[in-house]
Amino acid sequence: MEAILNTSFDWSGRRAPYIVATENDCLNGASMLFGYLLTNTAQIFADVRTYWSPESVKRVAGHTLEGAAAGGILHLINSGPATLDGTGQQTRNGRPVIKPFWEITEDETRKCLAATTWHPSITEYFPGGGWSTRFLTRGGMPVTMCRLNLVKGLGPALQIAEGVTVDLPEKVHETLDQRTNPTWPTTWFAPNITGHGAFRDVYTVMNNWGANHGAISHGHIGADLISLAAMLRIPVYMHNVPVERIFRPSAWAAFGTQCLESSDYRACANFGALYA
Repeated sequence: MEAILNTSFDWSGRRAPYIVATENDCLNGASMLFGYLLTNTAQIFADVRTYWSPESVKRVAGHTLEGAAAGGILHLINSGPATLDGTGQQTRNGRPVIKPFWEITEDETRKCLAATTWHPSITEYFPGGGWSTRFLTRGGMPVTMCRLNLVKGLGPALQIAEGVTVDLPEKVHETLDQRTNPTWPTTWFAPNITGHGAFRDVYTVMNNWGANHGAISHGHIGADLISLAAMLRIPVYMHNVPVERIFRPSAWAAFGTQCLESSDYRACANFGALYA
């Protein structure tokens, strides 16, 4: 049910996706809604489940990670609500994308369905008879993962990680996938690393992530999310968006120009929530 609702089509044809979060995670649902409102595209709900270092992949699967994945990868995987658009079977100029529903072709909907299998429950999960979808997101797709967290004494705060989806050899994927749950959809994600702060390396990204869930949107929309957060007076405490792409109201400069993350906190606290 969750997967179909989050997808840009169903048995009646193409339509706007319904934004649905699983496990009563309204904060990740709000994160998905942010991405949807900024892009008009379906959103992937996933666990930020496992960090695979280059050394671990080599030891377990005998494979050397290369390219965008050279520093390690994150296994994004969850049982139910990942949109079938997340298969990456929609394309633009030959590259995998997630499109607004009105741009999706009938052939692309068939390809998304063909790339998805449907599985009964396993012993560890859904013993009552629940079902899950399984697919593998195509690599080479720019994506942005975000997460809205609610912190006692602070309120809402937003995290953002831009990166790219990754292709692995089939045997390597199967070996790593068996370590979690092979009946769930997988997205292999390599965040863009800056070499400092929370983006010093891939492990540090996961170590600083505030929850086990993330909302994944097509495209690098981190700058848009930062501007939206400023409008809503929500501080952003972790991102890898280049400073030249960031836009906040000019009044933010009054709260400090050297450390923009700290000034964001002060400005948001001073101006107060736009919606209380």
